[in-house]
Amino acid sequence: MKKLKSLFIIFGPLIGGILVGIISQSKNYQYFIKPILSPPGFIFPIVWSILYLLMGISLYIIKKEKQSIKITFLLQLLTNYLWPILFFNFKLYTISAVWLILLIALTIKMIIEFYNIKKIAGLLQFPYFLWLLFALYLNIGVAILN
Repeated sequence: MKKLKSLFIIFGPLIGGILVGIISQSKNYQYFIKPILSPPGFIFPIVWSILYLLMGISLYIIKKEKQSIKITFLLQLLTNYLWPILFFNFKLYTISAVWLILLIALTIKMIIEFYNIKKIAGLLQFPYFLWLLFALYLNIGVAILN
């Protein structure tokens, strides 16, 4: 049972991300006028799968720590899961950009908290932070161009 719980901690964010991807129907990415540097659509599920696994690994590393740190993790994860719904389903591109800024702020808080407990747990989230900055660039580009 303990191993099952550990697997859920590691793979839970990925499973949630897959479900949100299905709900948000992000396949309409191909129809956007996109900014320069926009990657092809097949890149996103690969990158997000890696990032969600890194989130799960970081959470696993700090799993025995304070509940308040896990709350920060869960808040950023929920904020993350809601972004594609706002962006793809509701086409609220400007609001989505503001939402991403909130997500970036929560992610910075999470990285600092994780880093203060176990450096590796915080460092594993740095690619996520960089990807969110890139996502903000893409989101703003789509908001301007569409």
